Amino acid sequence: MRSGDFSLVSTDTNPAIVIGQKLAERLNVWPGEHVVLATVPGRLQLSGALGGFVPVIRRYTVTGVFETGMYEYDSGYAYMTLASAQDLAGLGPRITGIDVKVPDRARAPETAARLATLLGFPYRTMDWQEQNRSLFQALQLEKLAMAVILLLIVLVAAFNIVSTLTMVVTDKTREIGILRAMGLSATSVRRVFLVQGAVIGAVGTGLGVAIGTVAAWALRRFELVKLDPTVYFIDHLPVAISASDVVVITVASLGIAMLATFWPARQAARLLPVDAIRHE
Repeated sequence: MRSGDFSLVSTDTNPAIVIGQKLAERLNVWPGEHVVLATVPGRLQLSGALGGFVPVIRRYTVTGVFETGMYEYDSGYAYMTLASAQDLAGLGPRITGIDVKVPDRARAPETAARLATLLGFPYRTMDWQEQNRSLFQALQLEKLAMAVILLLIVLVAAFNIVSTLTMVVTDKTREIGILRAMGLSATSVRRVFLVQGAVIGAVGTGLGVAIGTVAAWALRRFELVKLDPTVYFIDHLPVAISASDVVVITVASLGIAMLATFWPARQAARLLPVDAIRHE
């Protein structure tokens, strides 16, 4: 609620109505101060003064303004009592639909299918995912694109680790030869570079996870990235932090970093002491 409340109690003779934020801004109406006129397309009544049919119009007092973040709802939806809605639509005691709330929103499609089977024709059901299918398909495509971009970034980082360790092996060839001549085994040399690559990967991954988590929290908390609601259906970039995604990305990043260290470590371990000492 941005202003007012959902009590739907009017202080005058007009029925109460609660409207969306965008609709309130477009009509320039606010709770307790303004009255709106509403009509239903296609419902007409005979006017003796005009000698013809005119739309049925009702007056409502605005008692609240809500905001969902969904442009479609905030710009065109309103709440009123069931009796007021039936009077406006000319339905009498009938209704056109029932909203069902389920404890687990992920099971809404399953619940909708069960209700459709139970009620049969001519009733139909529509869950929230199906109702916003175009939006979720767009978000799924964007998520796939972001996953590909993230994979490419990690691969670039892996090549950087390879090049860095290769340069270290080249710069430290004489030192490696001296250590091998003093009795250091090839396995120990390989382990040194594996540990160095693991430390680089762990530090980079840790910083990335920390910065990314903080940034995602800030985007979700303060809604920093604004969107055009007439194009994207929503007014800000939605962000959800998934623990499973964070774990998978962290493990994958560490794994790729470790794989990137094998070739430089193997090259360092294969250096012969005599050739390494003579290296310039």
